[in-house]
Amino acid sequence: MVAAMASHVSTPRSPALSLSSSSTFSSRTTLTRSSAVSLSSASFSSIRLRVSCQASSVTSDVKGLVFRYQILMLAYANEKCERGTINLSKGKSMSMIFAKPSMRTHVSFETGFFLLGGHALYLGPDDIQMGKREETRDVARVLCRYNDIITARVFAHQDILDLANYSSVPVVNGLTDHNHPCQVMADALTIIEHIGQVEGTKVVYVGDGNNMVHSWLELASVIPFHFVCACPKGFEPDKARVLKAEQAGLSKIEIVNDAKEAIIGADVVCSDVWASMGQKDEAEYRLKAFQGFHVDEALMKLAGPKAYFMHCLPAERGVEVTNGVVEAPYSIVFPQAENRMHAQNAIILHLLGF
Repeated sequence: MVAAMASHVSTPRSPALSLSSSSTFSSRTTLTRSSAVSLSSASFSSIRLRVSCQASSVTSDVKGLVFRYQILMLAYANEKCERGTINLSKGKSMSMIFAKPSMRTHVSFETGFFLLGGHALYLGPDDIQMGKREETRDVARVLCRYNDIITARVFAHQDILDLANYSSVPVVNGLTDHNHPCQVMADALTIIEHIGQVEGTKVVYVGDGNNMVHSWLELASVIPFHFVCACPKGFEPDKARVLKAEQAGLSKIEIVNDAKEAIIGADVVCSDVWASMGQKDEAEYRLKAFQGFHVDEALMKLAGPKAYFMHCLPAERGVEVTNGVVEAPYSIVFPQAENRMHAQNAIILHLLGF
């Protein structure tokens, strides 16, 4: 499936979708929980109608899908204080394949789908042993006969592609070693809530050029903003991903090896663990290699007084980030974590045809 962010949401029924600068939500007005608006099923029907009308005026089908997705995502941001008012997925089921365990991904998908009226089934590493006990293509062709949608959090990116290729229902990428698209959508939603828009912001990621960086680069290929990855030499993101984002011609992309220089003037500073799951045997080596890329209060001060701190969690406090930064007033890591559920529900709503 070739689309703006082909690895974001993989489904044989529709092209992948993403955020775009074509959205009309471009004011700097901050969305807050106190201004939440209750959205019923009728409200979503009204949103769908408005999006359908406006999508016809854009230049491509992808932009229409983009516009529709962003409205649904922002609508869901306003739904936070009125949980349980939507029942759009009643009678629908979702299999959640977890080759990699996770608290946030598991709870956010399962709770979110429940709030939409559906039923989610957790399939842990020992339940399927996908690729060992049973081939990925066979898992896909069986589960799609039971479920309306499949979510998978896996190691190899090829597993997501195979699931999508052989499934007749939508497959959502919950994470692979290559990228983490649901997280970056939640991050975008969090920035919209606190700054007003993603467009024109400076986002600085400090740490390993990992799957999160690849997803930020994918976002930068469809939304114009300034993205900087500050990482040690030898830990840069995939060159092909960087080139693709640069060739899109929308965003300013920088890959640098000096965190202090990179962070100046940042609107948002992001971090992640230095040794991800499957890399723990490299933890000691990485601890030495990443000296100078520790996000502490002094580094945040260089960003400026208006900068926010984000982390996709779990955080190793005292390693890639200090406890003081995580607990500071400028830290928005917990609203960011909550937004995983809201962004993912927006994706699910689209994929189920709402």
